[in-house]
Amino acid sequence: MNSPARQYRYYEFVMAAFVTVLICSNLIGPAKIAQGHFPLIGAVSFGAGVLFFPISYVFGDVLTEVYGYARSRRVIWAGFAGLAFAALMAWIVVSLPPAPFWKNQAAYEVAFGSTWRIAGASLIAFLCGEFVNSFVLAKMKILTQGRWLWTRTIGSTIFGEGVDSLIFYPLAFWGSGLIPDERLPQIMLVQFVSKVGIEVAFTPLTYAVVGWLKRAEQEDYYDRHTDFNPFTLRT
Repeated sequence: MNSPARQYRYYEFVMAAFVTVLICSNLIGPAKIAQGHFPLIGAVSFGAGVLFFPISYVFGDVLTEVYGYARSRRVIWAGFAGLAFAALMAWIVVSLPPAPFWKNQAAYEVAFGSTWRIAGASLIAFLCGEFVNSFVLAKMKILTQGRWLWTRTIGSTIFGEGVDSLIFYPLAFWGSGLIPDERLPQIMLVQFVSKVGIEVAFTPLTYAVVGWLKRAEQEDYYDRHTDFNPFTLRT
């Protein structure tokens, strides 16, 4: 007879926070390319989603570090389902014929009318990046024997965000005319560096949350015998 699955007090709350941040960052951020002026560097263009999309990677790190890869995998698929549903509903709402007296259709389409190419690129990049992030962190935790948390949160983000950026921007924008092709490498680099920088800046907060959750849940999971197949939901 199988023993009942371990119950946690805060796992569902961390999952809800992860999915909420993820959906908000993908609905709000991609519609705008911002530009900032920095000393020595000059004008730098970047996607507005960089401001809080990396928070989802912080949650991903916390989930894998405390609960393990298998439970993080369930959250990643929950986030994927939430993103897919949000993209579908945005397309439906934008496609509804506007009332004759409503004059904001054009602005609404700019804000929420992502093409299926962009939506598809976002979903694919998210899945690949998050699974790489979780896998690298789980393996590094075993390699470091649970020490030096900062090395695996930052190291996994470098790999995860790198994969995310390398997949999303070419799939979404290359040859589309929305962003000049020659500007894509610079935007990708800025996004990558910015996201990793935010992860570094959030390291003290990550330490505090991880430490608190480990004590509250009495859990510090090591993925020594985990099935790392991303296409299963078993824990």
